[in-house]
Amino acid sequence: MMGEGTHPKASETERFERRRQDVVHAASALINELGVKGTTFAELARAVGLNATSITYYFDRKDKLVVAVYEATLDWLERAAREAGDLPTPAERVRAFIAAHVALRRRIRGGERGLITALSEIRTLEEAAQAPLLTQYARVVDHVRGFFGEHREGLKRSLDTARAHVLLEAMFWWPVWSLRYSTRDFDRLEARMFDIFARGLAGDGKGWQPRPLESEGWRSPEVSSAETTNAFLRSATVMINQRGYRGASVNRIAAALNVTKGSFYHHHNAKDDLVFECFQRSYDRLSAVQLAAEDIEADGWTQIASALAELIDLQFRDPMPLLRTTALQALPLDERGSVVVRSNRLANRFAGMLADGIADGSVRPVDPLVASQLIMPALNAAYEARGWAARQPDPEIAVKLYAWTLCAGVFSDPPEVG
Repeated sequence: MMGEGTHPKASETERFERRRQDVVHAASALINELGVKGTTFAELARAVGLNATSITYYFDRKDKLVVAVYEATLDWLERAAREAGDLPTPAERVRAFIAAHVALRRRIRGGERGLITALSEIRTLEEAAQAPLLTQYARVVDHVRGFFGEHREGLKRSLDTARAHVLLEAMFWWPVWSLRYSTRDFDRLEARMFDIFARGLAGDGKGWQPRPLESEGWRSPEVSSAETTNAFLRSATVMINQRGYRGASVNRIAAALNVTKGSFYHHHNAKDDLVFECFQRSYDRLSAVQLAAEDIEADGWTQIASALAELIDLQFRDPMPLLRTTALQALPLDERGSVVVRSNRLANRFAGMLADGIADGSVRPVDPLVASQLIMPALNAAYEARGWAARQPDPEIAVKLYAWTLCAGVFSDPPEVG
């Protein structure tokens, strides 16, 4: 009799949990497409075939839903990293971690529900909600850092932290650029990504010897007045990178500059206009660095390394970093399209530089298009490693440790590490 009485409750619980997961998965897709701000209960209800009121049966507040979406992503990431970490060699671990992301994307393209959600807006949550998520992400980083060996201290640990950061960011970017390929190409793409992470980009006999570039305006100018356009762009870029679009309110941007909201709207019609301008300025600066590197009388790899060194150092130390691409979710679709087109053009320029390096023998024979899609997230996310960079012995060492994954791969240490 007791068993008969428990079956309906168990069945009801299972049905509730299935439906709840449907809501989480649909919210994940919407957040990736529209950002947290653009994901509403009305949009979500349409995606899962419910009405907006029914959504509140599973999540009474939007912030709870957002936390659940991030938890689902972090659970998957931690499981994938832990399973890869159980394999016997660093090469097997890295290959398995890449394979897990490729396999997930293949299943999703085949119709499976569930997504890896961009984690960029975790810091826009209330501190009590974000703290456990950031703690879990730190565990993911620990697992990935462990791919490269145990009990590594000092510069070796710093190097492994940089490797974990670059590898994770590449996997976060993979869902975006994988859309350009058929799933029939996924096995080849997986092999090409692993090859680049395993052996880097530099050709035989080539190391890390970037040349200084003569700045033609990509470094931040001295700002004499808080109300200049540069001051607004700098404040907005830093705040969006730190807090996400939602957390970078007009009030906060104005307060950081000690000006009024009225002063903000004197310079910009709306926050979206400022974000779009931040993207344009970031891409102008990145393009200027690429073109300056191409003007060096040197082989292809030296040109690429020089651009990487300048851009990574800019991300580590310049008062105005490059804007994170995660802010794209907040832009209107018409403006977002033009920003994506320009980002792809910059990636294609790196691909062209790589092709030139392959032709002159200074770059290993790699797939330039794949390699460019590993370079872009590494540069984009270098801002997140500012605290890590500040703890290194000097700026040049910080840049070299960070860039070493792209230069020589994740299985060899630079001479400085010992």
